Amino acid sequence: MRWTNLATCVLVGAVFPLAGAAQSSMPDLSGTWRAETPDGPQEVVVRADSSASFGDDIVRWRIEGDSLHLALGDEWMVYKFELRRNTLTLSGGDLEEPLALKRVGPATPRPAGVEVPPAPPPDRRATL
Repeated sequence: MRWTNLATCVLVGAVFPLAGAAQSSMPDLSGTWRAETPDGPQEVVVRADSSASFGDDIVRWRIEGDSLHLALGDEWMVYKFELRRNTLTLSGGDLEEPLALKRVGPATPRPAGVEVPPAPPPDRRATL
C-alpha cells in the first residue's frame, strides 16, 4: 500500500488503556513522526488526546497490547507495532511491508475547533 493512502486514512493519550490496565504501562506514542517514503518524507503527528494528523486529515487511534488500532471511517484498521526508543515500526493491516517512523519532535496541538473523530464500533475491526 502506498504511504499516502495509509497516512490519509490513518495516522498515524488518553490512549485508551485496556480495562484495568494502568495508563503508565502504555507506551508513549505522542510526537511528530517522519517516514522516508518513495514520495519523499511524510510526517504524522500523534497526540495524547487519541488524535493523529497527516496533512489536513485527523484520525482517532488507540493501543491494545502490541496492536495499534486506527479509525478509518467506520472501521478500525489494526497494525502490529513495535516501539524502540524513537523508532515506531508498523506492520500488518494493509501494509505490504513494515513501515518505520522516526520521532522527530513533540506533538503539535490539534487545531482549534477540530474534533477528534468518533470511534468506530468495537465490532468493526480489520484483522492483522
